[in-house]
Amino acid sequence: MRTPSILNKLKFGHYLIPKDFNLVGGIRSFIPRPEGWESVIGIEVHAQIDTNSKLFSSSEVKYGAPVNTKVSLFDAAIPGTLPVLNRKCVEAGILTSLALSCQINKVSYFDRKHYFYADLPTGYQITQQRKAIAYDGHCKFIVYTPGFHKKPYYSTAKIRQIQLEQDSGKSIHDLNSNRSLIDLNRAGLPLMEIVFEPDLKDGEEAAALVKELSDILLSLGTCNCKMEEGSLRVDANISVNRHGEGLGTRTEVKNLNSVRALVNAIEFEVRRQIQVIEAGGVIVNETRSYDSQMKETLPMRDKEVKQDYRFMPEPNLPPLRLVDIPDEEADSALVNIAQVRQRLPELPEMKRQRLVQKFNLNIGMAILIMNTPGFLTYFESVMELLPLPSGVRVAKVLHKVAIPALSEQDIDLDSCPIPHHVFAELYKLVESDTLNLVKAHEVFILLLNGDSRNPAQIVTDKVWMKVNDDEAISTICLQILSENSAVRAKYKTTKHEKHVNKLMGAVRKATAGKYDMRKVDICLRKFLQE
Repeated sequence: MRTPSILNKLKFGHYLIPKDFNLVGGIRSFIPRPEGWESVIGIEVHAQIDTNSKLFSSSEVKYGAPVNTKVSLFDAAIPGTLPVLNRKCVEAGILTSLALSCQINKVSYFDRKHYFYADLPTGYQITQQRKAIAYDGHCKFIVYTPGFHKKPYYSTAKIRQIQLEQDSGKSIHDLNSNRSLIDLNRAGLPLMEIVFEPDLKDGEEAAALVKELSDILLSLGTCNCKMEEGSLRVDANISVNRHGEGLGTRTEVKNLNSVRALVNAIEFEVRRQIQVIEAGGVIVNETRSYDSQMKETLPMRDKEVKQDYRFMPEPNLPPLRLVDIPDEEADSALVNIAQVRQRLPELPEMKRQRLVQKFNLNIGMAILIMNTPGFLTYFESVMELLPLPSGVRVAKVLHKVAIPALSEQDIDLDSCPIPHHVFAELYKLVESDTLNLVKAHEVFILLLNGDSRNPAQIVTDKVWMKVNDDEAISTICLQILSENSAVRAKYKTTKHEKHVNKLMGAVRKATAGKYDMRKVDICLRKFLQE
């Protein structure tokens, strides 16, 4: 029988953007630790390079293919077969290294890392142990989780190195028949292992780093970052120590395949280690796995005795030599760093800053736009039809009107069937004070369901024009206050906002959402103070 998890049932929600979102530098606001304790976390990310064939063979890369159908003679370690390095993988490694501000080795080497496992037919993995393709980089990212961080802040994780290596196969453990089955479709898949220094303080920082890294890799096109398919896997190295003391003994939690699993595994392991030490125990340097059902880590193997991988140079692969020279002088047979550098796209942080500077958005809205599928492309297409000062309001209307309506039908903005110019027309009705957001949402739903009328015609036919008349608003507010005298009395006693919200809801219902709710709010508060 398993012991109960010592990790309290913490709730980790989605990233929400508060109205007063304000980016603050230098703040170290992370999940609280017991007094006198701190945690140190480093992560290693295995990103599958998005190519059509494997790292050293011509076998097709296809997720979900029938077992053992994408296996070449080399993948199966048939004697006499030799590795042939995939040029696209080298270019992907260089592109990723440049995006992460790494130094690139113009000469790097491949090595054999020996260990026995059933899904590793050769008995060794080809990796880069002596001299990797890149080193000494960094990734800057934003950390903010409501409930844990008072304010958002930037943090930076240094990168020790990026290396190219091949993946192993997959073992499928059949407990009913007490046997393991092997699928070699994954054997030889191209990986980039990105090794970060232990610069993180908690699970939420680790999650923010992985999210930013995923955004970068997606913008580069070097990895599809589908964690549920194993395209991005994270190992976390975790230790705790008392303030002022040296680093504690670390444990490694392997193969975390979701951002929430990463957060929960780190936070459980931190609490477990603190509890063990405070009880007089000793932390063992070991590898652990994460049980997503129990939400706790479990020991896999002891690392106190260092395993001898018997690294040796890969005899069948020459040194990987790169050049960095202008195009006109380059030999097309060589991988040229300068040519790859020209393919660098606008990276996520650059996009966020461009949104802030060009459209005068706050950083919170810029993050929301970047984190919502399709939002950036749709927003920029709409803005091509409208003046730049409209950016803040257009983003708000998209967020309040379009996103909820699309979510109800499980559609992203990048698949939105409503043309950009039609949404621009809808926005103009809101901007001109002809339509409020409640009715704009209803118009959007009609358009989404195939209504062929333009937004202005829908509003006219439905008589949904916004009511701004002060006398009409005062009349309905007095009527609602009279009908809800008990709520009015409770507000006068407690001053709780929930009572105002209830009255606002009553007005919205009584007026079918057509009244100017900003004016309604002001009017209600005025009468409540009398």
